[in-house]
Amino acid sequence: MSVLDARPPGSEPLGSELRRVAMASMAGTVVEWYEFFLYGTAATLVFSKAFFPAGHNELDGILAAFVTYAVGFAARPLGGIVFAHFGDRHGRKSLLQISLLTVGAATFLMGCLPTFPQVGYWAPALLVLLRFIQGFALGGEWGGAVLLVAEHSPNRSRAFWASWPQAAVPLGNILATLVLLVLTSTLSNAAFLSWGWRVAFWLSAVVVLAGYYVRTKVREAPIFVAAQQESEQQDAAASGVLEVVRRYPRAVLTAMGLRFAENIVYYLLVTFSVTYLKEHVGVKTGAILWWLLVANAVHFVAIPAMARLSDRIGRRPLYLAGAIGAMVWGFVGFPMMDSGRGVIIVFAIAIGLIAHAAMYAAQPAIMAEMFPTRMRYAGVSLGSQVTAIFAGSLAPIIAVRLLEVYRSSVPIAIYLALAGVITIFAVLAARETAGADLTELDRTATSHLPPEPEPKVSPA
Repeated sequence: MSVLDARPPGSEPLGSELRRVAMASMAGTVVEWYEFFLYGTAATLVFSKAFFPAGHNELDGILAAFVTYAVGFAARPLGGIVFAHFGDRHGRKSLLQISLLTVGAATFLMGCLPTFPQVGYWAPALLVLLRFIQGFALGGEWGGAVLLVAEHSPNRSRAFWASWPQAAVPLGNILATLVLLVLTSTLSNAAFLSWGWRVAFWLSAVVVLAGYYVRTKVREAPIFVAAQQESEQQDAAASGVLEVVRRYPRAVLTAMGLRFAENIVYYLLVTFSVTYLKEHVGVKTGAILWWLLVANAVHFVAIPAMARLSDRIGRRPLYLAGAIGAMVWGFVGFPMMDSGRGVIIVFAIAIGLIAHAAMYAAQPAIMAEMFPTRMRYAGVSLGSQVTAIFAGSLAPIIAVRLLEVYRSSVPIAIYLALAGVITIFAVLAARETAGADLTELDRTATSHLPPEPEPKVSPA
């Protein structure tokens, strides 16, 4: 038995092991969000033209592309449920490797799809199918990645370490943006629309293999191993989505509320902003991609910084500040974008992403601290992925439709502000758990629950 294996649950992990776990979670998350956000950007730049019939105006095709974008979000809860079911029983690591390969395969095949002029409505049908598979796998990715780190982390710095998979999201977005920038800068518009965009999807194979290799080098957290052994000894450990809903309904609803405004503001900033700047403000694609690159770099730095602050002052104050910032941003950020000036637009997006980071950075820690170890994957995945159907998936669609009807950002800002109200209520309902010991939380959760029913024994 190694020193790491002998370490008791909840104790301080070895520094090199903790860094390796954080890197493994980041590596896979970078890959998967590179692919997920590549689709989001391509929905505006390519898919609206290549996979759908021409509409009455440019926004019609974009709206249709965003509907397929939402399919990935609809698949995420199903993926979260399936992966959580096995992840809470058999471990986080193997499920994360499966999710990584699945997303990679779906994304690579997207680059091989025929277009609407070639096969008609088969093109969007195949796109939707692959998008569903992509979303299904990604639904299982987030919960496992953040829990792998959170369960290894020391109590006093759990938010900081668990924030690194979150920071990998803008890193993946940066990678996708860089690839698109190179392609759009070196190819003509006709060449990019014809075949250049496919290269970005095919490149996913390289980063998938790199991410998979890194994830083979980590082990399960001791607290999960201990909980798994205890469940096996009891031979009656209930887990899974239905059980976590039955036993922890308040925690599930609170997690969903915490996710709501965070998810909406993010997809307005990184996905809808491309449409808004291109179609409403009249900015060229290359300039938009450069501005998003800078803003995402700010986001990458802000996430671990906000997480460290959360470890010091608590989860709730920082989350509350982020929710209020998101509510205000819509009334300030869109007018800043309307200026058409690069520096102001970068500041607008960066300010919004900093407000988002105040919520997003502490999210893995606060959600992990809501559920016991044997139900944690299910609780975290359910609270996160179900919300994405009603939040992030619909946000670009609602925003495009509001812009199409009103030709103004004010209705979109009101929509975002209402979402912020929901998240503020969730923050107020949440318990402050900064610095909590996961092992102690497990004991507390068990002591407050009714005993498991005795198994029925049939008469001989």
